[in-house]
Amino acid sequence: MIKDTVKYLAGSAGPSGYGSKSTADQVTQHYSSSSRHLTAIITGATSGIGEETARVLAKRGVRIVIPARDLKKASEVKEKIQKGSPDAEIIILEIDLSSFSSIKRFCTEFLALKLPLNILINNAGKFSNKLEFSDDKIEMTFATNYLGHFFLTELLMEKMVETAAEEGIQGRIVNVSSVVHGWVKREQFHFMQMLQPEKYNSTRAYAQSKLANILHAKEVSRQLKERKANVTANAVHPGIVKTGIIRDHKGCFTDSLFFMASKFLKSTTQGASTTCYAALSPQMEGVSGKYLTDCNETRCTGLANDESEAQKLWMQSCALMQRRLQR
Repeated sequence: MIKDTVKYLAGSAGPSGYGSKSTADQVTQHYSSSSRHLTAIITGATSGIGEETARVLAKRGVRIVIPARDLKKASEVKEKIQKGSPDAEIIILEIDLSSFSSIKRFCTEFLALKLPLNILINNAGKFSNKLEFSDDKIEMTFATNYLGHFFLTELLMEKMVETAAEEGIQGRIVNVSSVVHGWVKREQFHFMQMLQPEKYNSTRAYAQSKLANILHAKEVSRQLKERKANVTANAVHPGIVKTGIIRDHKGCFTDSLFFMASKFLKSTTQGASTTCYAALSPQMEGVSGKYLTDCNETRCTGLANDESEAQKLWMQSCALMQRRLQR
């Protein structure tokens, strides 16, 4: 543990050649030529790590699709990115990731554009301080962080498989998770209770959704391998970055905590590095079903690695999705 902490603080490079101090620009600096003509959908790209991910991928020639609830904010991000990369192609479409009907509408609009889809980055995150429910009557953190991305991925999967087969370029799905997935005990991870919890704890709800993101990546990876599709799926932990995810937790205590922990915090561009690495690096060719931190494969918990748990979660999510769409 002490050895890992020292390595983290020093920014020591791992097997990939990168470490905790590596930036998104650094890990993608050699990939501009190979990333031309790629199309990426990045959720949560109107702020923080998602915005930085969009900026860097656009800089490398990737066409960016930004699904956003706040279209004004998305337009401001588009303008900012294009100031630095005038040739960047950025498309904005409306979405509410906590709503099944909104996700379905977004996918219909995107598919109607007849664009390829090479990269799907499920980055958006919600940390709800109080118990809130989505329009579908599902606890908001779980609905946004996990179920929204599950549904989005399901509706876009065939387009990704089709694009990879037509272009001969491996498609990549990247789920942005968190090290806090390790805080979830097996007995706490019950699907129906996560949908409508009797006793709400914001930290636990967030950790459960991040665990679900890893299980989702692992099950999608298994299914893609089974059908021999040229698409990979991985989960990443970006590190601890002070971003909009804690906007509901501002205050003296939170600010003091981040000040004391400042040596452990990453900048936004360092936080986006592992996502960008997973999305573009040639070193990730053929790598699937893994969990990455600081641009290197690392261990996740036994529960997050449980294949049967991943399959069960996927089946429960599918059943829920089908029930809600039939209403």
